[in-house]
Amino acid sequence: MLLLTLTNACTAAALLFCLLACPGRRRAERRAAGLAQELAARNRQLDLFASELQSLGLGMMGQANATPAAGMDGGVEGHGRALLCLAADLRDAAALAAGPRVLKEEALQLGPVLEEALEQVRLALVPSRRQWRLAPELHEIAILADRRAIRGALVQVLTRAVRHTRNGDPIELRLVRAAETVAIVVEDEGAGLAAEDLTAIGGTGTRGLGLGLVVARQLLHAHDGELTVEAVKGIGARAWLTLPRRRLLEPAPSPG
Repeated sequence: MLLLTLTNACTAAALLFCLLACPGRRRAERRAAGLAQELAARNRQLDLFASELQSLGLGMMGQANATPAAGMDGGVEGHGRALLCLAADLRDAAALAAGPRVLKEEALQLGPVLEEALEQVRLALVPSRRQWRLAPELHEIAILADRRAIRGALVQVLTRAVRHTRNGDPIELRLVRAAETVAIVVEDEGAGLAAEDLTAIGGTGTRGLGLGLVVARQLLHAHDGELTVEAVKGIGARAWLTLPRRRLLEPAPSPG
């Protein structure tokens, strides 16, 4: 009888504790949800601000590259590069605070997605230009991926290549297949990145990831892929946007 009484008393105490604790827990949950929404809104604002800075930076570089007088002392071009670096840093800050990426996967012909990314960079860079060299195979394949995510990753990698090159310099895009992966490779002959910049992010030697590409890396990670940069200062750089081979679909049908 005493045991039954103690059991009932413990049960009543537990119920009373739950009644008292539940309102506090609900308030804490609502507070956490509100903070998450506020953080997401701030991250979106940072991303929009970064996009504006990126466009301004590309525009300044375009004017300096195409007008010798404007870029004679490197001032205008230097300011443009500084804006691009600031935009990349803002994107990195927002990306590091953001949650997991949610993908909307579909079968994509890679060619049109590449052209969209290139056009976005070209328009911002006018009147300066780069020699974009796209391997024909890039227009002949299809992948299973999120269109906005892949385009966003490409824009960031292409912008980085522009930042380290000058008017008229070549930037090559090609496809590399391996047994378990397929990669879009972006190669430039610009200034490259210092080895210490790469190792600071976790790379070894001249292989790793430079600052300003955290967003692109997260977008690739969401596809179970990877972003890697190989660079030699003063010679150039090679960025690998790698995806699992299973994301490579049958070749897209040729037009006509």
